[in-house]
Amino acid sequence: MLYLILLLISLGIIAAVAEAIRQWWLRQKVKKGELAEIPAIQENAAAGCCGLHETCESESLLAGVSKGIEYYEDEELDRFKGRSGEDYNDAEIEEFADVLTTLKTEEVAGWVRSLQLREVNLPIELKDDVILLVGEQRELSHAS
Repeated sequence: MLYLILLLISLGIIAAVAEAIRQWWLRQKVKKGELAEIPAIQENAAAGCCGLHETCESESLLAGVSKGIEYYEDEELDRFKGRSGEDYNDAEIEEFADVLTTLKTEEVAGWVRSLQLREVNLPIELKDDVILLVGEQRELSHAS
């Protein structure tokens, strides 16, 4: 147990020394004019969000609201605002499917977010396809 505590303290000291060296190095670059200022560390929220958690989805939706609603050449779907996903007939489901099949895989999540912001529910018959496409895109983005 003592070794573990000593190891953790040593790692903390090493991290502190490494950060001090990094700060000194950045200050030298600023003095030489190679950098205008010391860059701030920024976390990429999108990289940390897998989209499978409620927090990620709500932050994602809030980001969509702040940017405004994006349309995917699907303005005609706005007439379904407020309708339940179970209340579509075959012709109406086909309208949604036509838009879905014209989208690039990386656009599907944005399209669904756009529909949510517009209060247009996706037909339940297409939800499995959408989940599959969004899941594939997230796997591809995490792999790269």
